[in-house]
Amino acid sequence: MTDVRLQRLIETAPALRVLTDAAELEHYGRDWTRRWQPAPLAIALPATVEEVQAIVRWANAERVALVPSGGRTGLSGGAVAANGELVLSLERMNRVLAFDAIDRVLTVQAGVVLEAVHNAAREHGLAYPVDYAARGSCSIGGNIATNAGGIRVIRYGNTREWIAGLKVVTGTGEVLELNRGLIKNSSGYDLRHLMIGSEGTLGIVVEAMLRLTEPPPPTQVMLLALPSFEALMQVFSIFRSRMTLEAFEFFTDRALRHVLAHGAQRPFDDEHPYYVVTEFAAADEHQQAVALEAFEACLTEGLVVDGAISQSDAQAAQLWRLREGITESLAPHKPYKNDVSVRISSMPAFLAETQALIEAGYPGVDVVWFGHIGDGNLHINVVPPEGMPQDVFVAQCEQVTDLLSGALARHGGSISAEHGIGLVKKPYLLDTRSEAEVALMRGIKRVLDPNGIMNPGKVFDA
Repeated sequence: MTDVRLQRLIETAPALRVLTDAAELEHYGRDWTRRWQPAPLAIALPATVEEVQAIVRWANAERVALVPSGGRTGLSGGAVAANGELVLSLERMNRVLAFDAIDRVLTVQAGVVLEAVHNAAREHGLAYPVDYAARGSCSIGGNIATNAGGIRVIRYGNTREWIAGLKVVTGTGEVLELNRGLIKNSSGYDLRHLMIGSEGTLGIVVEAMLRLTEPPPPTQVMLLALPSFEALMQVFSIFRSRMTLEAFEFFTDRALRHVLAHGAQRPFDDEHPYYVVTEFAAADEHQQAVALEAFEACLTEGLVVDGAISQSDAQAAQLWRLREGITESLAPHKPYKNDVSVRISSMPAFLAETQALIEAGYPGVDVVWFGHIGDGNLHINVVPPEGMPQDVFVAQCEQVTDLLSGALARHGGSISAEHGIGLVKKPYLLDTRSEAEVALMRGIKRVLDPNGIMNPGKVFDA
C-alpha cells in the first residue's frame, strides 16, 4: 500500500481492513452492470459505525469520493466505482443486533443479507415480508438505498413501508438516528424516508430497524398460460377481486425459453405468449375452491388457455423458478435492462405504445419482458445480437430508451421502478422528475454532503 492517502486512512482507523489487490478492486468496484471498467482507489471494509465515520471524515479531508457497497446486485450502476473512488463495503457489518418482541422490530446492521433477515424473523415466529430473487446476496442497506420492491409488493409494499428507523452516517461524518422505531412521529420532516431510495448520495445507512409482521397464511402457487396481455390484465382483475394475492408476476415466452435453457423444467407441452405466476392465500378448502373457480371462469372466457397449481412446497418452488430464474438466466448475455413503472390502469395503453417502440427500435432482436403486474412494474431486457460490439449495442439501446422515457412521461410513469437511477438512468431523470424537483434534490445533497463525496455522479450530476 503505497498511496499516501491510504496510509493516512490507516493511521486514522488502525483496525480498518483495506484491500488494494487488483482482483479485489475488480470485484468490489462493480455491480451487476458491466458497462464500466471498475477502477477504485481501494476497498475499505469497516466493522463499526465509528470506522464508517472515520472513513467519511478522512474522505472529506482528502477529497476522495466514496461509493457505498452492499451486495452489489444493483442493475443501474449505483455501486460502480470507475474513477478512483474508495469503495466502502458494509459486508462486515452483518449482524442482527436486537429484537423487540413488543414492537416487533428487528434491528440489523446494513450488511445483513436479506435471506438472513428472513431467517431471523422466522426464528421469532414472524416475517419480514419484502422479498426478491436475489435474497441470498442482496443486503438490507442496498435494499434501503434503492427502496427495492420485489415480488410481493402487491400485498406488502416496497421496502419503505417496513423501515421503522435508520442510523445513518451523513456526508459530513455525523450520525443521525432517524425515527427510532416510532409508529407515530409528527415532529417535523421525516428524514428517514429521505434516505430511503437515495442510493448512497446523502449518507451511508449503517443500521436499520425493520418492522416484522405475522407470517403469511398457507399459500398455493398457480402458473397460468395466457393468449394476450389484454387477457392478462383481465385475469389480474378477476383474481384480485376474489382472492388474497401474495404475488402476481408475468413473463413472456422469450423469458421462459431462457429459463428453460438454464435448467428449469418445461411447464406445458405447448408454448404460449404470456405466463403468470401467482401466489395466493389458501388456508382452507374454501379459499382453495375460490381460486379454482376463478381459474375455471378465466378458462371458460378464453382468458387463460392452460394452468398448473402447486400441491407441495417443492412444486411451488418449481413454478416460482420459472419467474425468479429469469435474471440469472439472462446474466451471461449481458442484456440492456429497463425497469419502468406506470399506474396499473395505464399499463395496457402504455404497453401497446411501448411494444411499437421496441419492435421498431430492435427489429429481430431478442427482447425479454417480465414484471410485477400488481404494482405496474415492467422489466424490459434486450439481449445483444451475437457479434455486435457492446458499445454499438448500448448506443442503440439508449436511443430506444430515450423514446421509452418520453412514453413514460406521457403516461405519468417512472424510468426506474425499483432499480434506482444510478448511472444508467441518469440521462432520463428529467422525464420522471421536474427541473424544480431535481434542483431541490441537489440542494438537499449540498446540505448533507457539502463536499460532494457521497457516491458522486449517481442519480444526477452536482
